[in-house]
Amino acid sequence: MALLGRRARLRWVHLILGGALFMPYWLVGTVVVGLLTGEGSMFGGSLTVQFGAYAVGLPLAALSSLFPLTRPMSVAAVRALCGVAGDRLADEPARGRSAKARTSGWFTLHLGIGALVSGATLALPPFAVTVMALPFSEALQKSELTSFWGLDRPWLQWAALPAGLLMLLALAAVAAGAGAFLARQAPRLLGPSPADRLAAAERRAAELAVRNRLARELHDSVGHALSAVSLQASAARRVLDADVEFVREALAAIEETTRRTVGELDSVLGLLREGEDDGELPGPRLDALDALVRGAGRHVELTVTGALDRVPDAVSREAYRIVQEGLTNAARYAGGERMTARLALTDDELEIIMENPLPARAPVVRPDGGRGLRGVAERARLLGGTSEVGRVAGVWRLAVSLPLGTASEPKGAAGVERENARGERGTSGRARSTVDARTKAPGSEPSVGKGGSR
Repeated sequence: MALLGRRARLRWVHLILGGALFMPYWLVGTVVVGLLTGEGSMFGGSLTVQFGAYAVGLPLAALSSLFPLTRPMSVAAVRALCGVAGDRLADEPARGRSAKARTSGWFTLHLGIGALVSGATLALPPFAVTVMALPFSEALQKSELTSFWGLDRPWLQWAALPAGLLMLLALAAVAAGAGAFLARQAPRLLGPSPADRLAAAERRAAELAVRNRLARELHDSVGHALSAVSLQASAARRVLDADVEFVREALAAIEETTRRTVGELDSVLGLLREGEDDGELPGPRLDALDALVRGAGRHVELTVTGALDRVPDAVSREAYRIVQEGLTNAARYAGGERMTARLALTDDELEIIMENPLPARAPVVRPDGGRGLRGVAERARLLGGTSEVGRVAGVWRLAVSLPLGTASEPKGAAGVERENARGERGTSGRARSTVDARTKAPGSEPSVGKGGSR
């Protein structure tokens, strides 16, 4: 039955809770009205005192609802008892005049209606049961109740039985209707304001940015390590009997690569355990570039122009990851061919160019299109730089330019990474990427196409 169903009963409890919360305000109101009317009795006063106290208590409840915790507590009660979907309500304390006014309106409405329903719930059932017992009790038939209500005739006494039942049904109907009314008003009065929705969107974007950062770090560090170890092990296996010295070098490179990657993995997993802040992720920088290249094998030729210790930390860390991704791609697609990596440092930017021969056969295209080059483009964009990837003169070329100026450094990564989390809506200024196969490198085919997905 709808009037006595689980939802109706929970909403009735919610109304009684409102009546209980209103009790202190009503007691203060009885004192005020008692002083004004000269009636000293708090509970046995006239209806004027009772409803006067009610009228005084409502503004006091509205005033007290301005405390910050009012909205979160009200929302928790509505979610638990009124059956209102959680996404239609705001969890945070009310901020701003409009949100506080709506919260005050809800609190006053809840307590005001709850007080009336609670009073009826306390008073009406005993009276209704007494009325229904009238035909069966001689004591009640001879009491003042019978003479006061004119129920001294037998047929009226029997009519009191359905009358009492109707009273109880009416109380249940009023409680159900009042509960449904409050449930309909809750989203409008306790729902998020535009500022709340914006704050929630910012939080979701920040959380997505953190996940993207960690995913990119894991992809670059662990992905590179697995590719490098696989390449070194494969080469060592092929020359195991013919070139023992190369096998020793390969095993040493595998050991160094795995040791370094375990440290990087531990740092990233530590952030997952402890929570992410707005600072920079830990990780290697360009001073560890030599070890990275050694771990990639003999087929890598590294050329550095300029003093890399001048590169700011934020740029140095992202540049290391970009070179690492380039080496991973070469190990995966170049088939062991010799590749070149050139880093050139000028007064205002760091240029990274990595080239390797194209494979004789197009590599298998991965269903998801790969994440490495997308990560390179994101890193370059975060620093206000550029990235271009594609076929150039018979080789696969990755060219990245990163500005060194402080104006282009990340605002603590989570700040600018939120822009990534909201989606790439194109590029502007210097931030552009040619990884999406819509832009061609000069004199080349699209960046992702026949050359394979990276």
